[in-house]
Amino acid sequence: MVKKIDRKIVAYQVKTRDEPQQPPVQDDVVHMHETVLRPERLMGTTYKLKTPEHVSEHSLFITINDIILNEGTVHETRRPFEIFINSKSLEHYQWIVALTRIISAVFRKGGDVTFLVEELRSVFDPKGGYWNKGKYVPSLIAEIGNVIETHLTEIGMLKVAGLDEHQQAFLADKQAELQARQHADEQQAGSGFPPGAALCYKCHSKALVQKDGCMTCLNCGDSKCG
Repeated sequence: MVKKIDRKIVAYQVKTRDEPQQPPVQDDVVHMHETVLRPERLMGTTYKLKTPEHVSEHSLFITINDIILNEGTVHETRRPFEIFINSKSLEHYQWIVALTRIISAVFRKGGDVTFLVEELRSVFDPKGGYWNKGKYVPSLIAEIGNVIETHLTEIGMLKVAGLDEHQQAFLADKQAELQARQHADEQQAGSGFPPGAALCYKCHSKALVQKDGCMTCLNCGDSKCG
């Protein structure tokens, strides 16, 4: 077999016949990029997003379709391919269409798309945010970012941020002390945290209390004392 060398030789190595011959490695692993053709069938997940009426009168339904790359091989991966956001409300129609097209384009571009979560969650509504299931949400767009984070975590692109053993033990002790001192009717409705708790700027939960001279979050364990 004759092979044409079209590049400059920078190094060489002489092999003997006694050395085992290894088959050439073929890089045929398909990675996500913008030239990947859309299959006729994609696997999708739909999330229902219910917000307060002053934010959106109707619920939003967010569908994220995934593509399976290198199916049936050890390199099989599941990656987001496109996103659709539907709602009966026409108030947000223009920016919803624009947002879905941009996010879908980023998905198809490939690479690390997890940065979208923080970018969307950094958007604040000038009219003020709202509380949803005991968690402060700065804007409707940030809420969409939370949904994307949930989906990326489920397909393995994001890891669930957990606490180490010392943080878990510390948090368990603080929660036990608080529960022993507080009565059931003093618990904040719907959140399980005391009504006087302040807002934690790390997890956006109203669960920041002062304990032993330190401001400690009972939800994520963040403490001003380290």
